Amino acid sequence: MRLWPSGGLWRHHDFLKLWTAQGVSEFGSQISQIAIPLVAVIGLHASAFEVAALETVLFLPFLLFSLPAGVWVDRLRRRPILVAADAGRALALASIPIAAAMHSLTMAQLYVAGFVAGTLTVFFDVSYQSYLPSLVQRGDLVDANSKLEVTRSAAQIGGPGLAGLLVRAVGASYAVLADALSFVWSAAFLFSIRKQEVLPELKEERPPVRRELVDGLKYLVRHRYWRPISISTATFNFFNNVAFSILIVYAVRRLDMSPLEIGLTFSLSNGGALIAAIFAKRIGTRLGVGQTMVLGSIVDSASLVLVPLAPASLPIPFLVLAFSLSGFGVVLYNVTAISLTQALVPERLLGRVNASRRFIVWGTIPLGALLGGVLASTIGMRPTMFIGTLASTLGVVPLLVSPVHSITTMPEQPEASAVIDALLPAVPRIAPEPPAAA
Repeated sequence: MRLWPSGGLWRHHDFLKLWTAQGVSEFGSQISQIAIPLVAVIGLHASAFEVAALETVLFLPFLLFSLPAGVWVDRLRRRPILVAADAGRALALASIPIAAAMHSLTMAQLYVAGFVAGTLTVFFDVSYQSYLPSLVQRGDLVDANSKLEVTRSAAQIGGPGLAGLLVRAVGASYAVLADALSFVWSAAFLFSIRKQEVLPELKEERPPVRRELVDGLKYLVRHRYWRPISISTATFNFFNNVAFSILIVYAVRRLDMSPLEIGLTFSLSNGGALIAAIFAKRIGTRLGVGQTMVLGSIVDSASLVLVPLAPASLPIPFLVLAFSLSGFGVVLYNVTAISLTQALVPERLLGRVNASRRFIVWGTIPLGALLGGVLASTIGMRPTMFIGTLASTLGVVPLLVSPVHSITTMPEQPEASAVIDALLPAVPRIAPEPPAAA
């Protein structure tokens, strides 16, 4: 039995370029996820609230810009957006080591760089998930998303350890440069993709941006699947970030872990995510789409309570087990949910649906991070960890009380126009309907 067959997407040169770009970028991002908070904690002696505020700033653009980004992504070609976003993020992150070299780095600089990078990430992520169905066949979406998650998981295994080594060798500020260079590399590979996107021609003038923005959000919140899935993910993200917006501060100041220990702990913790990425399609086939998502939601949330239970005398085994199980659940859930969205939503709505979903599910992250900072400053870091991890288990409830848990197979065709019109009569016809058979 082969885990890595030689045909299919392995011969799809444009997908391989996208996959390579994503892989390099993911390794760089794993470095920044550890290095930037360490810049604040160790280099700038930031408080728990200031570090949580940094997490808030990084994800605030998802609350502010996701919806308009979705409208523009549906109107424009996605690949140029991806390339421009990568180039912009490279410049934003490169400003951190430059400021450090000039001895002028401040928390304000981190906030500004984080906000700019986060804004560009909004446009990248909405374009990225909307671009994939135009690059590969719908029957290959689960396979493609699984391969992308394998790379993400591999980066999560190798990236944090590399981050710890880089921080130890050159300092946290200069380690961020590796992420900036990874975005340059990613932009080059995306630019080299040959397949040209075809924009649908309009029969009439498009409606205003505001109307398209609202239409996409209405379609998502009225849908029998997308509404409970979005509520589930948003609930988990909110409470997860109540706890883990202060994780680096907690690890350094309560668990007395060094940057290298933190990096190696995260590296050792990501085997579960890799296993889920490899076997997500098989698990989904065996259990069904809905039950796979329920399983992922339960595992990714329930295991996190091990983090505040970790003793300061021996924290690493507890953290490795917690993040291994949670990573398995998160990847299993994400591969299944994203593939379902890409398979069922018509391409003419995909940008707005992805943007609306991001607005809801990632828009809760800065709110949770801000609450985590407030709680950590008032009741302490460990009680905040308990509140966030225990409450994150509520995310499974919307799946269990909705039709989502009964979905058995992945759709082979996008949703019919009649179904969309019944949900949202105002959705404009972007492309003419094919003629009916005689």
